[in-house]
Amino acid sequence: MKLMQGNEACAAGAIAAGCRFFGGYPISPSSEVAEEMARLLPKNGGVFLQAEDEMASLGAVIGAALGGSKAMTATSGPGFSLMQEHIGYGYLAEIPCVIVDVMRGGPSTGLPTAPSQGDVMQAQWGTHGDRASIALAPSSVQEVYDLMIQAFSLSESLRTPVIVLVDEVVAHMREGVDLTSSDSASIKMRPLPTQPPGVSFEPYRSGEDLVPHVPDFGVGYRFHVTGLMHDERGFPTSNTDIAAALLERLEKKVHLATDLVAPESYLMDDADIAIVAYGITGRTAKAAVDVLRSKGTKAGLLRPRLLWPVQDEMLKAALANVEIVVVAEMNRGQWVREVERIVAGDAWVYPLLKAGGSMVTTEEVVSHALSASDRLSTTDGGRSSRQDLRIG
Repeated sequence: MKLMQGNEACAAGAIAAGCRFFGGYPISPSSEVAEEMARLLPKNGGVFLQAEDEMASLGAVIGAALGGSKAMTATSGPGFSLMQEHIGYGYLAEIPCVIVDVMRGGPSTGLPTAPSQGDVMQAQWGTHGDRASIALAPSSVQEVYDLMIQAFSLSESLRTPVIVLVDEVVAHMREGVDLTSSDSASIKMRPLPTQPPGVSFEPYRSGEDLVPHVPDFGVGYRFHVTGLMHDERGFPTSNTDIAAALLERLEKKVHLATDLVAPESYLMDDADIAIVAYGITGRTAKAAVDVLRSKGTKAGLLRPRLLWPVQDEMLKAALANVEIVVVAEMNRGQWVREVERIVAGDAWVYPLLKAGGSMVTTEEVVSHALSASDRLSTTDGGRSSRQDLRIG
């Protein structure tokens, strides 16, 4: 065990996963990740690069990844916005890399050191075009460490950018971390071609796993990488059938991640009220469940650790028997609509949304859940009042 700050655990997890390149630009509240990587990488045979801005940072990460390195960057909301074009490029060209976004209040430069969960929708919808994203949300310093290792395994095995959304609170708190929590044998590597170089080599041809075996630069293969729609040779194409098939494969490939990161379920077996929360808000919500249980209210917590792609079947099964779903977020409502879509009117959805730079407290979650229960008991139990409950 070692006492670590969340941002320190982020760097330690990356090193444990085999990351050997970091390209970044300092920005609060993520700067300690870069500082720690600058200290650790030279000791582990890696390279640290401070670029001139966030766009250049992720560009360097993409180049390092194409050269065969496990590579990452870390930023916050404004820098994450600037990286979106390169994230889209990495997705379409199938370049593995990890992007850590330590969320702070926004929009624009917003609140540089205040907590927020305001980048959730940007993680999925920030780039143009149709794109499926992988975004993880840790709630503890230990989970930052563990999910960083998982992020690299997902990125490498699926050949795609993976985003880790860390709350400012989690990034700056200090907790004990078990640095032996992950088995090194579970760390996955990117698939590489077994076919020798030759004129018939098609780097973007995939098999049943939907993942192409693209070689690293400089190992004898000739191939083309582009941000344009491309065929299996990697060359640009205007064929709409090929473009549609490519986008479908990329989306299906990413959805393979939905079974690999299970949500936390706490006292959900007999719950009438489910509290859905992620990141640091999941921890205050868990404490609220204990308080509600002490008051005789059957509450439970469902905390997704994978926000994108949404684990529809898992969440639907977990919420199947509850009457009320309280969704707590530090934003104006960026994930609650996914919950509403999943329950599809079978439960009352009662959001607790808090933006402006302060945390959702346990007391607020308790009060909100009891209010929802009282309001439900005063209705006829029909779904006609569902919208009123949501607005309330």
